[in-house]
Amino acid sequence: MSVQSAAADVDVDLRQLFASLARNWLRILVVVLVVTGLAFAFASLATRHYKAETQVEIAPRESVYTRPASNNNDTDKPILDEQGVATQVQIISSNEILKQVAQKLGLEKLPEFDEALDMSPLSRALVLVGLKSDPMEIPTEERVLKKMHEKLNVYGVEKTRIIAIEFSSEDPKLAAAIPDAIAAAYIAGQGAAKLESNNAAADFLAPEIADLQQQVKAAEAKVAAYRSQSDLLMGGNNSVLATQQLSELSSELSKVRANRAAAEATADGVRRALQNGGSLDAVPEVLSSDLIQRLRERQVELRSNIADLSTTLLGNHPRIRALKSQLADLDAQIRSEAQKIMKGLLMQAETAKARENQLVADVNTLKAASAQAGEQQVDLDALQRDATAKRQQLELYLTNYREAASRQDRNYLPVDARIASKASVPSEAYFPKVGPIVGAAFAASLLIMAIVTLLRELFSGRAMRPATGSRFERIDEVAMPHVAQAPGGAAMPVVRKEPAILQDSVVRQEMGDRLAEAEAELHTAAMPYKAEAPDMVAMPEAAAEQTAAEPEPVRSTLGEIDVEKAAEKLIASGAARAIFVSPEGDEAAASAVLVAREVADAGLRVLLLDLTASGAASRPMLDSGLFPGITNLLASEAQFSDVIHADLYSDCHVIPVGTADPVRAMRAADRLPIIMQSLTTAYDLVVVECGPADAQGIGRLAGDATEVFLSMLEPDDEVTQAAVRLIENGYPDLTLVTPLGHEPPGNPVPGRRTAAA
Repeated sequence: MSVQSAAADVDVDLRQLFASLARNWLRILVVVLVVTGLAFAFASLATRHYKAETQVEIAPRESVYTRPASNNNDTDKPILDEQGVATQVQIISSNEILKQVAQKLGLEKLPEFDEALDMSPLSRALVLVGLKSDPMEIPTEERVLKKMHEKLNVYGVEKTRIIAIEFSSEDPKLAAAIPDAIAAAYIAGQGAAKLESNNAAADFLAPEIADLQQQVKAAEAKVAAYRSQSDLLMGGNNSVLATQQLSELSSELSKVRANRAAAEATADGVRRALQNGGSLDAVPEVLSSDLIQRLRERQVELRSNIADLSTTLLGNHPRIRALKSQLADLDAQIRSEAQKIMKGLLMQAETAKARENQLVADVNTLKAASAQAGEQQVDLDALQRDATAKRQQLELYLTNYREAASRQDRNYLPVDARIASKASVPSEAYFPKVGPIVGAAFAASLLIMAIVTLLRELFSGRAMRPATGSRFERIDEVAMPHVAQAPGGAAMPVVRKEPAILQDSVVRQEMGDRLAEAEAELHTAAMPYKAEAPDMVAMPEAAAEQTAAEPEPVRSTLGEIDVEKAAEKLIASGAARAIFVSPEGDEAAASAVLVAREVADAGLRVLLLDLTASGAASRPMLDSGLFPGITNLLASEAQFSDVIHADLYSDCHVIPVGTADPVRAMRAADRLPIIMQSLTTAYDLVVVECGPADAQGIGRLAGDATEVFLSMLEPDDEVTQAAVRLIENGYPDLTLVTPLGHEPPGNPVPGRRTAAA
């Protein structure tokens, strides 16, 4: 269950909070000046340190004229990527290079790099007592390298192939000399590594070349021997002669077959034309004959003459008959000539057939020879590939060896790095910077002292004030002041007393007597009341006198409702709190219980808070026994999850009176408004049974969306007087409710003990 913090009713008084800075200005100023002075002394007396930087460019140094032939196509590729530059950074800061620089410059003789040479008395004392390791136990070389690593910073410049080498030292000249020496050692090391690699390559290639020469010679000899043994003759296009002949014969065979088929088809066409008496003009071979063409021309001429003579002579005329006889002879000659052409075609087809048979026999013979030659060619090709591969490898080795040998003889091995910028001797120390250190110390000390002062003021409570509109400052009025009527009939306003919690808050704030007012309010607003103790529920004397002096109020028009109507009213109005006053004692407290159950059965989250002395409201809802309740919560002996229990007969939750000492609990009576606010945040409706309380007593529990009910068993004078006092003291919307006639609850829900938090 969520609980709203009590701090929600308290605001921070910013004016009071920041006024503490003005009240404590002297202390803040003294501390700031002391810290600033110490920072200035430290910056003035600290040892000066100087820093210098050398830049190394990672770029190819090989000339285009001396670059190996195998690398001519790699000019556009970067020499190093990001990981390659990072690798060179690690090489530059390696112990091997730093050792060379330390030996060259004699750094082991300088106290700056070997603290064992000039130890201070304090350091010797710390070594003696075992609080510091003895530097003499570490080798000198290791001590120097450790110091160099501490002062060295090597990094790659972003988006470039520049490596910066930074070094700090107490001596400005040494700060510039060491990074230059490191860069020179790095470049020399790279050159030595290249020379070593070149020499190793030359030493490796020399015996390999000699061995490859013998292998190439042997492989080529095998090729020649196999070719002579297998009698493989090579034709055109570097192919075996048998395969080439087979290809040529296959082409010729295809042509012969095509010619034979064409001759047979033409002869067949001429034969069908002669047999059927058809025209021979459609046969190309007939048309191509010169004799037939002349005969055709003679036929045309005779037909023309016959046509001319037929115009003047009859068909039986001797001349016409002679011409027709000649025409018939010409037609016979054409057919005779066509038969000769047909016979010639048949002879051509037979000749082609014979040639075809001969070619088929030759092709079959060459197929076998070609298959055998192919198998032999495969073996020969394997031997040739082996010989070719060894020869290519030999040529490559020879080229590389010549290049390596020439570089070895001339000692020409350019390093892919150069010093782009040498370090210059610094004239100004980079540490300490007096101005920034003093300024930072002043600002930091001023800020810290201001924060400490504000926190002290905040935690002391002097900067806290009640929140505007909070329960500790003022309880909102439930209704407007009503008008009473004097005996003479004249209307007069009845002055409504402010709730006692407002008076207590003002007194606590102005006079500081918070505990005394809380205990005084304890017995009138939050203490469980007993019906047998009228002195605990009596109104203060001032209120009693005011009541006696006031004229008789107007008769209230209050109507009596039952439990169901009261529950319906709470649901319809959306009330968050329902305060029940029972002037007739414990028996009348049943109204609060019944109303809470009715609202809970309607589906709302309902909690009943029992503030009676005897626990009359919570006993019917819980099993026999004592349970922690509101007194335990006020005495800080329990949390909300410990004091909230479940009703045995409904979904309602209940907080009983509790088992803590009432006197101790009432010392924290000021927490009741906070508890009420927390409960209304977690529940839809909080029902409070106050017993025979008065207006001042319930004022501490009222708030926004509050309904006040008066529980009544019989309409006697005691109930009437209690209702009149509540109406006259600011609760004109009072509602009378009676539990009579309501059915008792059924069987308890099994297993229900405590409510979930």
